[in-house]
Parts: sequence; structure tokens; C-alpha cells
Amino acid sequence: MKFFLDTADIKEIREAQETGLLDGITTNPSHVAKSGRNFIELVKEICELVPGPVSAEVTAEGKDEMLRQGRFLADLAPNVVVKVPLTQEGIKAVKVFSEEGIKTNVTLCFSSVQALLAAKVGATYISPFVGRVDDIGSEGMKTIFEIRKIYDNYGFTTQILTASTRSALHIQQAALAGSDVSTMPMALFKKLVNNPLTDIGLKLFDTDWNKIPEEYRTY
Repeated sequence: MKFFLDTADIKEIREAQETGLLDGITTNPSHVAKSGRNFIELVKEICELVPGPVSAEVTAEGKDEMLRQGRFLADLAPNVVVKVPLTQEGIKAVKVFSEEGIKTNVTLCFSSVQALLAAKVGATYISPFVGRVDDIGSEGMKTIFEIRKIYDNYGFTTQILTASTRSALHIQQAALAGSDVSTMPMALFKKLVNNPLTDIGLKLFDTDWNKIPEEYRTY
């Protein structure tokens, strides 16, 4: 499963790249606003830093304006993926983008039926928001299992990009469900390596190492 970072923070992106685990970036208008940067300049910089897919979102509500914005974004760099909302107009736009060879990430997906629609019009990625589904008392990760089953039933090539992840358990369950990608905030990205038993083991090794006479533990 690929790991994407959900951010527009250049410092976070550079830090994540050092781990060798970063496969791509997802951004949204909220991340861009938080950065205080010019949107287009920021997208270009991220695309230069990250060789993998970089999702940049359209803000229009109508198909024609979505197409104009999406084509503009796609021309910024070869690794731009145009992020489109899962609306009636968005679905129409994704169909055209697919015909034009423009990669898309259909966002704000909350059900497997919505994901089926996106796949039928040729979306490159579908982004189900598992955390937000959990927030309303439903089981967000169940949606990932359902989408995987539907896509496999019919041979759809749309990749499942599990979004709105809140915990390491979400990432684990996404991988078990067969999600192609999980995107996550930097705070969660950092936590994935943590385990209290690892910390206990390191402390024990350190204690035992220091019991060895110094002249015997030089290397």
C-alpha cells in the first residue's frame, strides 16, 4: 500500500521524504489556506519535490469551470492529479478528464455506491473519507472493504485512496482491506512507527549495554 501525506506544508513534505516511505501528496483548499502561500506556486514546488502523484483540487461547482481549472492544474506538472468533488457536476467533469488522459482524484466520497459511479467514469483515484463516516456513527472502514469488493467484481482500475485517516488502526485496516493508498496527516505518519513495546525493548537494551565495561563496548 502506498503512503501519501495530506498536507501543503513544505517542511513536513521534506521530513517525510527522508524516511523513504512517501509515495505522494494530497492537498486541499484548507491546507493551502493554512500555508499562506500562493496556490499555483505552492503546487509547482510540491510537484518538484515529490516525484509521485500530487493532488490539487478544483474549487468550481459547475462542470465547465471545473474543466477549465483542472486543465490548468494538469498543465503545471506531469505528476499533478486533479482533485474533483463527488457531485453530479464533478462526475461529468471526471468523464471528460478521463477521455483527455488527465488523472483525477475524486474526493468527498462517503459510500461504496458513490465510489462505483466514480469508477464508471474513469477516475484514477477514489478518496473515501473513513474518519468522517466514523464521526456520524457509521463504520468508515466498512466502506473500503465494500469498494474493494465492487471494484474487483468488475475489474475497475480506479485506485482506492483511503482518506480522513485518524489512527494507525485505520492504516492497518485499510491495508487489510486492500486499499491501494492511504493518505494521512504528518502527525499520524510519525506515529506509525511507534509501539510501547519497542520503547520498552530499547530501554532494556540500553540498560544492559551500560552494564558492560566501557572497554568492552567500544566500536
